[in-house]
Amino acid sequence: MANKQSVRTSVDIPIALHRRLREAAARQGCSARQLILRSIEQTVEASEPTKPNQRLDLRNNPLIPSRGGEPFNLTNEEIYELIEFP
Repeated sequence: MANKQSVRTSVDIPIALHRRLREAAARQGCSARQLILRSIEQTVEASEPTKPNQRLDLRNNPLIPSRGGEPFNLTNEEIYELIEFP
């Protein structure tokens, strides 16, 4: 009977990598399936966007005016001097 909480999928794995996977699973005392799922979970968690711990405070930045502040009157050359572009 199929588990309603999972999806069956198929992935072609090179023979040498499959052998190393099974060896790594054996060393860790788990199945290859468990090792694959753990690796997928870690990869997905690492790629999730993180929320900044605090809000960026722009009030003390001399290059960014506060609300109601004076508008910038800079030339492109002056902007390039102030900001480091790759």
